[in-house]
Amino acid sequence: MENNRAPRRRPHGSFRRDRKGSSFQGERNEKIEELLDRIKTELMDSIEPIVLPELNAFERKLIHNQFDHNSEVVTKTYRLDENTYELRVYPVGNLKRFVKAKADEAISRREKVVLPPMSSFERFIVHDCLKSIETVKTNSYGEGEDRHIEIEPDMFGRGLKRIIRKIKLF
Repeated sequence: MENNRAPRRRPHGSFRRDRKGSSFQGERNEKIEELLDRIKTELMDSIEPIVLPELNAFERKLIHNQFDHNSEVVTKTYRLDENTYELRVYPVGNLKRFVKAKADEAISRREKVVLPPMSSFERFIVHDCLKSIETVKTNSYGEGEDRHIEIEPDMFGRGLKRIIRKIKLF
């Protein structure tokens, strides 16, 4: 009697296991577990991304999957050349809290606050985070590695400026 059933598919993200229950990827899993522990420790109070070069596609995917449903952390893979990739883990939650504190500082001191140089993704997060705060405006300055954001208090807010523009139209 032949078995004509299709092979059973494993759930997404699961490992193939041998008869004893240990995974075939045992060494990689230990490496990934150590990396995840290190990432979580380093990201706890940091606003700097963690750069993980020299991971293979499987290892990058495991790390991406670990942080997929975490709004505090974003993972991105960058292609450096034809066969070289780099995984970056961004502490987005910490960055947002840091930026909001700097915006409050700019408002209370009524002077410009200069943030450290950031990547384009980090600058996007900052601009997106602060666009809802009417009393500050953000601008990016500099070139290349020195590109940074300056947060300036906006005394009258963007809402009042929109009203003034509408009045001038009539």
